[in-house]
Amino acid sequence: MSTTASAPGGSGSTRRQLLARTGALGVSIAFAGEVTELFTGTAAARNMGHSGYGPLIPDPNGLLDLPKGFSYRVLSREGDELRSGEGKVPSHHDGMAAFAGRSGRVHLVRNHENRQSAALGVPTVKGLTYDPEGKGGCTALTLDRRNHVLSERVGIAGTAVNCAGGPTPWGTWLTCEETEDKAGTNGYTKDHGFIFEVDPDDPHRTGAVPLTAMGRFQHEAVAIDPRRGVVYETEDAFERPFGLFYRFLPERPKGGLGSLRAGGRLQAMRVPGVPDLSTIQETGTSFDRVEWVDVPDPLAAETPIRFQDFGPKGITHAQKLEGCYWGGRSVYFVSSFARRSDGSAADHYGQIWRYDPSERRLTLVIVFGPDTDVQLPGESPDNICLAPSGGLMVCEDGNGAQHVFGVTRRGEVYAMARNAQNINTPEDPEWGEFAGVTFSPDGDTMYVNCYDPGTTFAVTGPWRR
Repeated sequence: MSTTASAPGGSGSTRRQLLARTGALGVSIAFAGEVTELFTGTAAARNMGHSGYGPLIPDPNGLLDLPKGFSYRVLSREGDELRSGEGKVPSHHDGMAAFAGRSGRVHLVRNHENRQSAALGVPTVKGLTYDPEGKGGCTALTLDRRNHVLSERVGIAGTAVNCAGGPTPWGTWLTCEETEDKAGTNGYTKDHGFIFEVDPDDPHRTGAVPLTAMGRFQHEAVAIDPRRGVVYETEDAFERPFGLFYRFLPERPKGGLGSLRAGGRLQAMRVPGVPDLSTIQETGTSFDRVEWVDVPDPLAAETPIRFQDFGPKGITHAQKLEGCYWGGRSVYFVSSFARRSDGSAADHYGQIWRYDPSERRLTLVIVFGPDTDVQLPGESPDNICLAPSGGLMVCEDGNGAQHVFGVTRRGEVYAMARNAQNINTPEDPEWGEFAGVTFSPDGDTMYVNCYDPGTTFAVTGPWRR
């Protein structure tokens, strides 16, 4: 997730940086595809109009630019002391989810995508640490009704490169390691590349147990079919062959705390005749005979899964498989970008795919990309969530200025937030990506992370339902 790259055909971010500095950055991006099927909001959401909530207002404090009428509260910043006294708030705030607590409280579970070089690793805590040499993990915050922080503590420690993940229907967080490093590599004492479950209310109930049956690979995000219990997983592999889209068939599909430890079967998606999803460019293109193939060795003891032998028909790959979420009766997943120069079969600026398990149908529903200028926003979608208003919120992970974009039911795109924290020089500014966008259970607050410097925001205002 922290990997940043120019869009296909782009040569830099000078124009976008200039627009961002002058406040002239717009959202006139090319956005293709029928997106009504993605959303479940009310009729009021359909009347939002082309401007969303209006232009972004520069923040005098230099942290977060928002539309008029919206405000933010900084919940946590890297380097501050954890309220638990366990150490400092770790670096690299990434995937996140919000859960309902008792008496109107909200639990936030936040990933930290820390490699061994991270300045501030997740503090090790007895009973919550998988590998004492790992610097990744999660922290858990508890908020009151007004988004005041009541507690902040370690949720899991000793993991590695915790990128995204996803919530479970039973109210826990699945955190994903985006690495394949084994014991003895980069100082680790245990194999990495797993999914772990974190209880946001009491992390000691889940501990630090890898869900090994769900595979060992460069995990990105997960989404669960709440009716069937099937878990869908994306793989963000950095080199060819690129990642796969997986499903995990649990032995205990009814779920519940700790149920995924009971094991199950891991499979990878095969689209007959399509070895690389980047070759599909036209929205609305569907495939009705999607196949699922058992993974030969889910633990990748000798060979990474994407290199394994899936038979003479092969398997379907895609570059930068990132965000993943469940909506309606389908799972949606993101390919952030694809580039021939990296080894993909074709170029694109970002795709969202929909898989309907009842019909075994895969459909390309959204294609991101600028229509006239590769420096305009709208490339490299990453973390993504459904908004209570019936639209999408998308974290941008490209070059230049970094935004959270909203997408209405009619496919209208608007800027919801812009990161104002310049992490380079005034002459050559850089802004960290957004990650972990999610909403409070009552829909009144949007929570979002700035990856670098690690900052967690609570955004409130006149959200339209």
